[in-house]
Amino acid sequence: MNTPEQNFANLDLKLPPPPKPMGIYKPCLVDGKYLYVSGHGTFRKDGSLIIGRIGEDMDADEGKLAARQVGLSILSTIKNHLGSLDKVKRVIKVLGMVNCTVDFTRHPYIINGCSELFAKVWGDDNGIGVRSAVGMGSLPDNIPVEIEAMFELAE
Repeated sequence: MNTPEQNFANLDLKLPPPPKPMGIYKPCLVDGKYLYVSGHGTFRKDGSLIIGRIGEDMDADEGKLAARQVGLSILSTIKNHLGSLDKVKRVIKVLGMVNCTVDFTRHPYIINGCSELFAKVWGDDNGIGVRSAVGMGSLPDNIPVEIEAMFELAE
């Protein structure tokens, strides 16, 4: 059985640099056996932001890819803070916020971009936790997706 680090390497994806906070908060925080990750936005590999509103500037498939990019930013923060994805046992909770038009209703489809990535890294048993996917009237800098998450640490 592969480790999370090996699973990620097999995906042939690149992590963006860990994003710097855009306000007064910590990107992540360890409390006992849990890792809490603050809301992350849609950073590309070069550190620039993906901008746009789903249903207006981008379609659902582009939004799903943007959510995967948020997942990659979260993985980057985890590696930067813990040193390895192997130090995370499982995903506990994901909260996905979608910047979309009022008539857009496929929020879960968008956030699947992140959830599918986590399932590939930690496997179906440990990579899929509880989740909420909600629509928002706006997000910071007009990013299409913001996601926060909670993880259980390996012992």
